[in-house]
Amino acid sequence: MKCQLIRNATLKLWYAGRTVLIDPYLADRHSLPSFTGRSPNPMTELPVTIDAILEGVELVVVSHLHTDHFDGVAKARLPKHLPILCQPGDEQKIRESGFTDVTPLSDVMTWQGLTFTRRAGSHGLGPVVDLMGPVMGFSLTAPGEPSVYWSGDTVLYPPVAETIAATKPDVIFTHSCGARWDGDLIVMDAAETVAVCQSAPAATVVAVHMEALDHATVSRADLRAAAEAAGLAPTRLLIPADGEVFTLGG
Repeated sequence: MKCQLIRNATLKLWYAGRTVLIDPYLADRHSLPSFTGRSPNPMTELPVTIDAILEGVELVVVSHLHTDHFDGVAKARLPKHLPILCQPGDEQKIRESGFTDVTPLSDVMTWQGLTFTRRAGSHGLGPVVDLMGPVMGFSLTAPGEPSVYWSGDTVLYPPVAETIAATKPDVIFTHSCGARWDGDLIVMDAAETVAVCQSAPAATVVAVHMEALDHATVSRADLRAAAEAAGLAPTRLLIPADGEVFTLGG
């Protein structure tokens, strides 16, 4: 399994002979509004060209429709025939953008030998969840590849912990920038990411969704310091840079 973190949650996976793009956020730096008044978004440029990002992509996963996961540039640049996997309820809006092969992931589905299982997520706790709206994570498996749990835009709450305990994934992707909305945590922070690592001692945890948005409260350096303070080896928690390519599971 080879991976490339593009920026924020945008991730390119080469998995079981297929190429998958997750949550394409392709806007130019500072081309979208601020969430907090601190800075326009995104706060960083794409590390590679859009053509390079899209090269070879065979499937797109859109976890939810927030603009930092599926933006206007992605809607314009993605070929409209590409298959898109989304959460139930989002398929019509994606089709309205011209995409012709959109499938809601209701439970379990297999595409070209890759098995996707929908997983619950909560984009915060309490009233902020209604404001943020529904999100999903997913598990991904295929013969000969490490099992993956991509948690998505969620805090650490019981269904996430239960998924980790029940499925014992080899690789866990977390969204770990500690983003806050009116003070409420809406994705994992450093403490929750460390807790995920501690709950899955055999897994490699990969922290993404970092340093791209102005409502983030945790930097890569903050997260690494928290991991070191907890005694986690660098190999247990990967914090890739934008554009970084890395291999997991041989």
